[in-house]
Amino acid sequence: MQENLTNFRKRFPVLRERVYLNSCSQGALSDKVENAMREYLGTWHLHGSPWDLWIEEYEAGRRLFAELIGADPREIALVASASAGVNSLASALSFQQRKKVVLGDFEFPTMGHVWLAQRPRGAEVVFAPAEQNRLRWEAYDSLIDQSTLIVPLTHMCFMNGFRSPVAEIVNMAHDRGALVLLDDYQDCGTRSIDVRKLGVDAYVSGTLKYLLGPPGLAFMYVREALAESLIPTVTGWFGQTNPFAFDVKRFDPAPGARRFESGTPPIPTIYGAIAGVRLLQELGFDVVADTVRTLTQALIKGAHGLGVQLKTPLDSVGPLVVLQCRNADKLVQLFAEQQAVCSSRHDGLRISFHAYNTLEDVNHVLDLISRNITMFVTSQLSSPAPNFEVRTAN
Repeated sequence: MQENLTNFRKRFPVLRERVYLNSCSQGALSDKVENAMREYLGTWHLHGSPWDLWIEEYEAGRRLFAELIGADPREIALVASASAGVNSLASALSFQQRKKVVLGDFEFPTMGHVWLAQRPRGAEVVFAPAEQNRLRWEAYDSLIDQSTLIVPLTHMCFMNGFRSPVAEIVNMAHDRGALVLLDDYQDCGTRSIDVRKLGVDAYVSGTLKYLLGPPGLAFMYVREALAESLIPTVTGWFGQTNPFAFDVKRFDPAPGARRFESGTPPIPTIYGAIAGVRLLQELGFDVVADTVRTLTQALIKGAHGLGVQLKTPLDSVGPLVVLQCRNADKLVQLFAEQQAVCSSRHDGLRISFHAYNTLEDVNHVLDLISRNITMFVTSQLSSPAPNFEVRTAN
C-alpha cells in the first residue's frame, strides 16, 4: 500500500514545494487532471466545436458519479454548483401541505440561503441548535414532525469537522414522512459512499474538494421515483428531454434527475473532474479512508498533547481537524510562510487531510503549533489524548 501512496503523491506537483492541507477548500491539482483539461483544449483546437464528443464526455461523467455513490445514471444531475442543484430541487417542492424545513446550525451557508429564500412560497424554516461544537440527533427530534417536508443535512460540518448522525436522522425523518437531502461536499472523495445504504432521498456534492477536480461542477442524486414526481421551475435547455430540439414553445422536463439541470454544461470542468475521480478509484477508497483516518488521529493526539483545544471530536476519522485559535486568519498566514497551506473559519484553523498527505506533514503542523502555541486556545494542563476507539463513518 505504501508504494501505491508514494506513487499517488508524485502525481501532485504542488507537494514538491508545499505541505498541502487545504483539500477542504480545493483539492490539490494532479498531473492527471491537468492532462485531462489539456485534452479538452486539444479537442477544441483540433475540431473547433465537437459537441458530439463533448456530450459523450458529459454523459460519461454522469455514469461515473452514479458509480461513485451507488446510484443509477438516471438519478444523477450534473450542475454548475451544489447551490444550483439544491435551488432547482427546492423550486420543485410544494409547501402547501407540509411546510417545515428542518436544518441544523452546522449547515454550509448556501443551504440556509436556499431554503430561507423559499419562505415567500410558504416554507417555515427552523434550525436544530448545536451545543459545544456538537449537534446530536436529539436536537432534531422535537422539530421533525408531520408538518416537515424536508431535512437538509450536512454529512460533515465545514466549521469543525463534526460528522452528523445521518442514520438516526434519516430514520427519524422517514418515520414522520419527511424527505432527507444530504450535503456531502465536505467528505465525498475520502471514503466509499452508497446512497442506497444511507437511505437519503437526495444527495449533493461537488468536484473541487476531496474529489480532486476543478471548480465549476457538482452532481446531485435524486431518487428516481421522487425525481419523476417533481417539476422544477429553476430549469433550462439541458433540463429538457431533448435539449437539441431547440423548441422555445415547449417545456418538456427530462426523465429522472436530469430535469434538475439548466444551462450548457461546463465541459472543461467535466474533463478534469472525471480524471480526479478515476485517480482516486485507481488508488482505492479503502486506502484513502485508512490514510485519512491515520493522519487525523495523529494530529488530534499530537495537538491534544500540546494542550490545544480542538473543535473536532476526538474520535474523528477525518478528513477535517479544526483547532481553536485566538487569531485564525493570522495563523493561516504564518503557516503559509512556512510552506503549509491551510484555511480558517471563524476561530478555527482548518487542517484537512487527503491520501497525498503523510505523517511528516502532521509533524510539520505540530511543530508549527508548538512554535506558535500562544495563538491557540489551550487548556491549563497539556496531557496525552485519552485512549478511545475510532468510530466508523456513517
